[in-house]
Amino acid sequence: MATAGSLIHARGLVKRFGSFEAVRGVDVDIAPGESFGFLGPNGAGKSSTMRMVSCLSPRSGGELRVLGMDPDTDGPRIRARLGVVPQQDNLDVELTVRENLQVYGRYFGLSRAAVRERAGELMEFAQLTDRADAKVEPLSGGMKRRLTIARALVNDPEVLLLDEPTTGLDPQARHVLWDRLFRLKQQGVTLIVTTHYMDEAEQLCDRLVVMDGGRIAAEGSPSELIRRYSTREVLELRFPFGRVADHTEVAARLAERVEVLPDRLLLYTDNGDAALAAAHEAGLRPVSGLVRRSTLEDVFLRLTGRSLVD
Repeated sequence: MATAGSLIHARGLVKRFGSFEAVRGVDVDIAPGESFGFLGPNGAGKSSTMRMVSCLSPRSGGELRVLGMDPDTDGPRIRARLGVVPQQDNLDVELTVRENLQVYGRYFGLSRAAVRERAGELMEFAQLTDRADAKVEPLSGGMKRRLTIARALVNDPEVLLLDEPTTGLDPQARHVLWDRLFRLKQQGVTLIVTTHYMDEAEQLCDRLVVMDGGRIAAEGSPSELIRRYSTREVLELRFPFGRVADHTEVAARLAERVEVLPDRLLLYTDNGDAALAAAHEAGLRPVSGLVRRSTLEDVFLRLTGRSLVD
């Protein structure tokens, strides 16, 4: 049985491709109005999970309920109430911005008058009104991404699924997109996001799961996960490539935990400045020393022993 109030409910969810198990027993509940994230590197099972939730790929095992219905038997009814933003934009580049929205709206049975009105609202939302009659092909990556999201909203969905929404965008375009998504959340739309960007997960997600190898390694809000699996600060000591291991033993005496990367040591501590001073007193002479706050990248490193971006 689904947890009371859950829009998405999964227990022991499995997806196999031949002998390969891409999703290996995922349990998750997503509440109405929540912004929920699947965080992990490429190949973690995020997109396979999203495709099952969006009724684009049948599950191989386990229980799944979307909007209280079974995707195996109620796929069309579920899809009519979802908005899906795929990892790669699949716009019709020969059509204009307005035409992309209007043609897509007709697939949902909206009248011509209704779809014209909805297209106007969505172009304003996506900051594309001044490009309404421009062809899609020459638009920037950020504009195309905003149009893809606008198109997914044509049917006024209850749940919007976004697979790696800002991959390939420059920092300014990413922040514009985050602002649009935050506005949707304020309007009560439930957001489900996959990402391998820890800053994106921290910006967008009320709650998330960290995925690795098709399994969930941890679940919680970004701040809860950082508090549970990391320290308040991290001291990064960079050394010449190939010389990092020479300093590991000394560094291990200065922090609660030390992670060894090819070009630097990460010292996990609640006082990075004090750890940096202690490192210098202990005779360490790094090329550079940086004190920063812990992030979800550090959580992932703690849980899996490797970086989010391999």
